Amino acid sequence: MADFAYTPEALALQQRFDTSALAAAELQVIVHDALTSDDSALVQSMDYFFLSTVDQSGSPTVSYKGGAPGFVRVHDERTLQFPCYDGNGMYYSMGNIAATAKVGMLFIDFETPARLRVQGDARLIDDPAVVGQWPGAQFAVQVQITALITNCPRYIPRMQRVAASRYVPNAVTGEQPIPGWKRIDAIQGVLPQRDQGLADSAGGQISMGDWEAMVKRGDPLA
Repeated sequence: MADFAYTPEALALQQRFDTSALAAAELQVIVHDALTSDDSALVQSMDYFFLSTVDQSGSPTVSYKGGAPGFVRVHDERTLQFPCYDGNGMYYSMGNIAATAKVGMLFIDFETPARLRVQGDARLIDDPAVVGQWPGAQFAVQVQITALITNCPRYIPRMQRVAASRYVPNAVTGEQPIPGWKRIDAIQGVLPQRDQGLADSAGGQISMGDWEAMVKRGDPLA
């Protein structure tokens, strides 16, 4: 049985809305602690997922993580691994993982549609043999699965993919183009050393207003 249990508050709501028997049955049907072949296929087909973490005070956050299809790797039936690529420099979610280890992962295929929820304990990995699986990664995250929940597709809108992100690191070299926000003139002085001067090679500096306009019109260079 998966390391999963309802809280007293959840049990109270189940009783209130007459779903206690249903929820108990679902523990046996849709909650599990090892990836099935279908689970693995879904995870390895995805080029994004949503990651939830909590800090030491229990304050939560959720973030979007993206890469090439299959960037989340199935290490074994109870372990997932994914890379930490260059981001905005906050390391908010990664800091939470380092502090509390608790994570939730949500995979949604909007075309089928289908979804899978993963709960687990995570840790940051610097081992070059692991991190090297993803050229361009700064480090990796390993998730020891404690529970998986297969959800029905109800309420998931059907949407078609238009294009992959141009910022996914090159699968061989790890190189990626500079994102538009790193060209904003007001932040040039606080960019890490590795990003200093890159704006000039990417078309020059832009204002915050310029970047916001790019975002609003869906410019892929934003």
